[in-house]
Amino acid sequence: MNINPISVSELNKYVKDMVAEDEFLNNVFVKGEISNFKHHYTGHMYFTLKDDKSLIKCIMFKSSTATLNFMPKDGMNVNVFGTVSVFERDGVYQIYCKAMQEDGIGDLYTKYKELKDKLEKEGLFDEEHKKKIPFMPERIGVLTSQTGAVIKDIINVSTRRNPNIYIRLFPVPVQGEGAGEKIAKAIKIMNEKNLADVLILARGGGSLEDLWPFNEEIVAREIYNSKIPIISAVGHETDFSISDFVSDLRAPTPSAAAELAVADIYDLKDRIQLYEKRYRILLNRKLELMKMRYKNCINRKTFTNPKDKINEEYIKLDNLLKKMEKSITEKVNKYKIKSVELITKLDTLSPLKTLTRGYCVTEYENKIIKSSKNLKKDMEIQIKYSDGQVNAKIL
Repeated sequence: MNINPISVSELNKYVKDMVAEDEFLNNVFVKGEISNFKHHYTGHMYFTLKDDKSLIKCIMFKSSTATLNFMPKDGMNVNVFGTVSVFERDGVYQIYCKAMQEDGIGDLYTKYKELKDKLEKEGLFDEEHKKKIPFMPERIGVLTSQTGAVIKDIINVSTRRNPNIYIRLFPVPVQGEGAGEKIAKAIKIMNEKNLADVLILARGGGSLEDLWPFNEEIVAREIYNSKIPIISAVGHETDFSISDFVSDLRAPTPSAAAELAVADIYDLKDRIQLYEKRYRILLNRKLELMKMRYKNCINRKTFTNPKDKINEEYIKLDNLLKKMEKSITEKVNKYKIKSVELITKLDTLSPLKTLTRGYCVTEYENKIIKSSKNLKKDMEIQIKYSDGQVNAKIL
């Protein structure tokens, strides 16, 4: 029997047509947990809807997302209404969602939120516990899968920035059961043996389930206890894991982690040369300024004629002496004139001056007799004249 084979495209089209004819599949109402959610820049939303046994891909076009009153995210339980159809090119079927409503948060996301709140209250996320990333590390430790784009990106970026950097890969599983314990053990070994100056904990993007090892408590506590600074680069830029919060630094991507850990020596050389050039310019300016100051100092009179200053001070001293002498002379003359005035006044009032005019003074026992009534018979008195005295007896 001759059977002519059909093409893959024909088969996919046939299946699509068969699905399109099923009325039940044209209007399905499905509940599940969102995983691997992506909000495209065009406005379309791509995600996976899953339960504990199965999953199905979903797409919600921009025209339908306008009706949403919430922003979908990984771990969220939702009810979606839409149509099941086959994407011919890839031969996969998916739900084209027309409407979506919240139906609570998934179990995995609830565990994530509870652990995050617990560790945050314990202070594992506090900035004061963050260690500084060394500026020029010699050894970079990388904890990630041995194969894949992550380690290649880190090696390419690191060696491009510094060809002399030493990268030590410690292969660990980055998803699946038991991955968390192995990651924690690797961090502990790197610390015990001091195998690196800084560690990069890296993984590519994925769903909440794929990234779960980096949300386990055992990994978080080992990161917190690490003496070696750790950079977390888990998932895409929009993905946040517990390890991101505990680590000393978060990088949006593994490539960015390599840039943060490894200094660009070419950029450093350029900066050093720029600083050297600036210092030379500043030093030359400083020297010119010092030369100008030196010339100004040398040209001052203090240096050209050092005795001038001394002579000026001598002149000042002579002037002060002259002023002092003049002041003393003026005061002496003033007091002389005053003395003459006082002497003249005293002379005018002197009893002796009166005697020269023909008057005399009568005394008895060294007491002046002011009235004749005070004279008695036989009293021996003294009569003083301007040129002497005589003794007399009252009869």
